[in-house]
Amino acid sequence: MPGPSRGAEPTPVLLRGVDRAAFAVAFAAKLRAAGLAAGLTEVDDLIRALAAGPLDSRDAVYWTTRVAVVRRHADLATFDRVFAAVFDAAPPAAPARDAGAPGRSGEVHVPVAGAADRPAEGGGLPWATLPPAVAVDEAANDSELRLPELRPSALAALAGRPFEELDAGQVALLAASLRAALTRWPARRTRRHATDPSGRRVALRATIAQARRTAWEPVTVVRERPVRRPRRVVMLCDVSESMRAQATAYLHLMRAFATVGEAEVFAFATTLTRLTPVLRQTSPRAAIAQATEAVTDRFGGTRIATNLAALLDSHHGNALRGSVAVIASDGWDSDPPERLTAAMQRLRRRAYAILWLNPRAGAPGFRPTVAAMAAAFPYCDRLLPAATFADLIEVVRG
Repeated sequence: MPGPSRGAEPTPVLLRGVDRAAFAVAFAAKLRAAGLAAGLTEVDDLIRALAAGPLDSRDAVYWTTRVAVVRRHADLATFDRVFAAVFDAAPPAAPARDAGAPGRSGEVHVPVAGAADRPAEGGGLPWATLPPAVAVDEAANDSELRLPELRPSALAALAGRPFEELDAGQVALLAASLRAALTRWPARRTRRHATDPSGRRVALRATIAQARRTAWEPVTVVRERPVRRPRRVVMLCDVSESMRAQATAYLHLMRAFATVGEAEVFAFATTLTRLTPVLRQTSPRAAIAQATEAVTDRFGGTRIATNLAALLDSHHGNALRGSVAVIASDGWDSDPPERLTAAMQRLRRRAYAILWLNPRAGAPGFRPTVAAMAAAFPYCDRLLPAATFADLIEVVRG
C-alpha cells in the first residue's frame, strides 16, 4: 500500500488560509466520485479531525484524513490515489511571502489541486479560502501584515439604515430576518413537574413506586424539574403621525411575534385596534396590507394613556397577566401625563415585564424628558432603541 511520500524536502505548510470545513466537503466529493463511500458522517468526522490538531506536514494531513474517512481496507488504494491527485498534481503556487520576508526556515507553501477541467483563478482552490494578508501600505514593512477589513453584506448594511431611507422592497426583505432571529421566547415556571435525571427535586411518588420492586429500599431515586411554558407577549404599536416612518416596520415586528409564538398585538393612534388575527396570515404582503386598512385612525393624533387604559379594561386585558408587555412609541401623547402614570401603574401590577421601544432612544444624549415618556419611564423594565431593523433584531433576540 503506498503511503505518504517521505524525504529530505523542506517541511510543507498545508491548508494555510483554507476554510477547512469547505476543504472537507470538497475532498469528500472527490472521494465519492472515485468510488469511496464518504457520506455526511465521514465529512463531519473529517471536519472535527482537522480542527483537533496542527496540520504542519503532509503526513499529518494524510493520516488525519485517512483515519477520519476510510472505513474499509478495500478503500485504501482509492483513498491514496485521490489524496495523491489532490496534493501532488498541482503546479507550485506562488509563495505567500516575498523571498526576503522573514519566516520559519525550511517552510514551503504547497498548493491544493483543483479540478483539472475547471481551473480557478488564484491557484485553483476548489473551496473557500480566508482573505489573504496584505501590507498596511506600500511603504510599510512586508512583515507588518493585516487582514483586509471585511465589508458587511448588503442585508446587514440595510439593517443599519433608518426606516425612512428604505423602500418597500427593502423593508419586506429585512422583515423576513425578524422571524428568523426570533429563536428565543420568554418562558414561565408552572406548578407542574416532569421527570428529569438532572432535576434538583426528588419525585417522592415515583421514587416510592420504584422502591416497591426492591423491598421498599429506594435504590433508584427519581428526580424531577419544574415544567416551563411559553410566556405570552402583548405588543402595542403607535401608528400616529409622528411614527409614520416606523409604522410598517413595527407591523412586521408584530407579525413576527404573532406568527412565531403566543402573542397578542394591537395598534393605536386615537383608538385601539386588535391585529392578531389579521397579522397571522401566511402571506406577509397581504397581512400588512389588511392590517394597514384595519387601522382607520393611522397617522393621526396619539392617545397612549387612553388606549392603554382601554386595553386594561377590555376582556383582552386578561392576556396581560404574567405577560411581557411591549410598547412601541416615541412617547408623544396628547393625554395628560397623570393619566399615563395611572395606566402604567395598573400595567406594572399585571404584567411580568414592560419593554418600551422608542425610535429616538438610540440618539446620542437621549433622555426620557418628554412629559409622557418621563411619566412612563419609571415603570419600564427596559427602554430600548428601535430606529433600524438592526435594533428590532436585537429586541427579538433578547
